[in-house]
Amino acid sequence: MTQATVAPGTSVDWRTFAAVATTVLAWASAFVAIRSAGHDYTPGALALGRMLVATVAVMALLLARGEGFPARAAWPGILISGLLWFGLYMVVLNWAEQRVDAGTAAMVIGVGPILIALLGGWLLGEGLPRALVIGMAVSFAGAVLVGYSQSGGGGAPVLGVLACLVAAIAYACGVVAQKPALRHASALQVTAFGCLVATVACLPFSRELVDGIRHAPAGATANIVYLGLVPTALAFTTWGYALARTTAGKMGATTYVVPAIVIAMSWLLLGEVPGWLTILGGLLCLAGVAMARRAPRH
Repeated sequence: MTQATVAPGTSVDWRTFAAVATTVLAWASAFVAIRSAGHDYTPGALALGRMLVATVAVMALLLARGEGFPARAAWPGILISGLLWFGLYMVVLNWAEQRVDAGTAAMVIGVGPILIALLGGWLLGEGLPRALVIGMAVSFAGAVLVGYSQSGGGGAPVLGVLACLVAAIAYACGVVAQKPALRHASALQVTAFGCLVATVACLPFSRELVDGIRHAPAGATANIVYLGLVPTALAFTTWGYALARTTAGKMGATTYVVPAIVIAMSWLLLGEVPGWLTILGGLLCLAGVAMARRAPRH
């Protein structure tokens, strides 16, 4: 099955908007679940458990829809994105968030969308429209403010920061590799087999996962199930759907909405009232994304 794409210059329809909104909301909620489950599961076990749940869920949906294997031309992108983004990114980010605060992690991971835009312009021929560059700069400044306000301006372990940087690079390379695959396979196929690739790659953590299930409280295991079903199975599929219909640079810039949503969720659900610097950073993230999404296509 080949994924249809929107012709250049065509406006984004409501389905694409809904897919983007679903993705960023689900990914924002993942930060809370990862932080909670990380107390009882090792980084590798957390990644493997998440991918196992996601693989079962998406493969079941794939079978129900009668979609078979992706076309051969889609497999290079599926393999690269599955190994780098679905696999390496998950493990390294889980490891990093046990060593640095969430604010520092958000700042460093914010490099990812910038790398996506640069790689997309270079490898995919998407170009670098001025509005996209300016919008990403504004959003990145907002992400830095959010991260700084959450970290209290303190230092962070060097290894943790380097791990976040590795995660950002893996994320960017995975997205850019995934974009061409969506020309030859549906978003569901790319997500399902990407999850399967990551699951196989994470199998060395099987013993750690079994030990975690035996000893972890039910709430931690429930968080892994949630991570597999919503931020992975659902959100990666809606991401692929939207990515097939816009540029990698624009989709990367859209993820800068996540810090603003996390602020709102913490305020509403956890009663954590954000400071003025955090609110300003969130507003900058939103403003930058709005600018970047208006960038003309090439």
